[in-house]
Amino acid sequence: MPASAGRRSTSSLATRLFVSATVWVVVVLLITGIVLSSVYRSATERAFDRRLNFYLRTLVAEVASPDDSTSPDHQFQALGEPLFDLPLSGWYWQITRTDSDTPQVRASRSLWDRKLPKLEDMGIDIGPSGVRQGYVEGPEDQELRVVERPVDLGSDGKFLVSVAGDASEIFDETRAFDYYLLGTFAALTVGLLLTTIFQVRFGLAPLKRISEAIADIRSGRAERLQGDFPVEIAPLARETNALIEANREIVERARTHVGNLAHAVKTPLSVIVNEASARSGDPFAAKILEQAGVMRDQVAHHLERARIAARQTIIGTVTDVEPVIEALGRTMEKIHRDIDIEIAVAPRARFRGERQDFEEMVGNLVDNACKWARTQVAIQVELREPGDAEGEASLRILVDDDGKGLSPEERSQVARRGQRLDESKPGSGLGLSIVVDLAALYGGSLKLDDAPLGGLRAELVLPAA
Repeated sequence: MPASAGRRSTSSLATRLFVSATVWVVVVLLITGIVLSSVYRSATERAFDRRLNFYLRTLVAEVASPDDSTSPDHQFQALGEPLFDLPLSGWYWQITRTDSDTPQVRASRSLWDRKLPKLEDMGIDIGPSGVRQGYVEGPEDQELRVVERPVDLGSDGKFLVSVAGDASEIFDETRAFDYYLLGTFAALTVGLLLTTIFQVRFGLAPLKRISEAIADIRSGRAERLQGDFPVEIAPLARETNALIEANREIVERARTHVGNLAHAVKTPLSVIVNEASARSGDPFAAKILEQAGVMRDQVAHHLERARIAARQTIIGTVTDVEPVIEALGRTMEKIHRDIDIEIAVAPRARFRGERQDFEEMVGNLVDNACKWARTQVAIQVELREPGDAEGEASLRILVDDDGKGLSPEERSQVARRGQRLDESKPGSGLGLSIVVDLAALYGGSLKLDDAPLGGLRAELVLPAA
């Protein structure tokens, strides 16, 4: 995983955690706000009802008194509330005698000639305290909170006593509380979100450090996870280091087994070749020598693949490209003195793999170009940074010559193992096939095309560090 991918993964996790925390905070505060608003409204209603019930009990007491409270001229002075005398103030009381064919109604001056609706007619039942409570529409379309109580005085008559108050007080109190609650919760939400951002940012910092450290290991800048980690993350770092060490041990054992197999196979082959060489005139011996050579090539080829595959599993192996290319150029100029080799290497170009494999791949391409070139060979190394289309950085190595080149049909044949188009040139015909196999093991590729110099272009793409 490249470092950028690790950072994207950590950022994505941080984003998901922040979004989840934000949604959770908003939902919890919303539910809490609704519950608190409902509880406060109920408390405000109960306080308002206690006030109305006080007036109601006062009226009931005066109605039940043995004096002339039921006479039309009796005034209820004990209420002590001036709003009952103010016309259409929103505060009213009403006493209705219900045991006569023509109900007699007495009401506060604030009602004038109006009447209060009966909660009994609205289907509201009497509560445990013997009182009905509810909302009605009063004079001037006011929203009223009403309490009413039936009173049975026996032979003195039956009465329905009602007291109403302006419900806007309840609504205004509740609305003011909701505004304060909204402001408080808005400030609390901002504070919680800032706290969440702080916790997510610094809580995930160790994971980001581990991601960057693993990217350093893959790119060869480090061999293991270093530094102190929190108690929760320390086991992950410890197990990761143990996995890296176990991987190295497995690779070393694989190398040992490959070497042992090589020695075990080469010795019997050498005996067969020596015995057949002693009978050089025998056609059967010549056939054995031919097949033994094929077996040697096959064994060398597959052992080399196994050796490279084992090395490829090593984490953190990196090779600087420029020194290798320059060394190959100097060597080839000494071997092919009549060939001019031009080299252009991108700064900071590094191959994610072992130096020996890189030398073998590029060396085969350069040697092949020098064999077929007339006077000039050009080696160019480009570094491709990771982008949207490519998840990792890569090296593009171009080897051009000014020889006669190859046709499309010849290009498809030349990369086959052991295939040679011209027996006059030295070699075994394994060079390009080895390059193809090595590049494939590293996740790269080899492509042959026409060169700007007029000959053949070999384009080798390999992973960059």
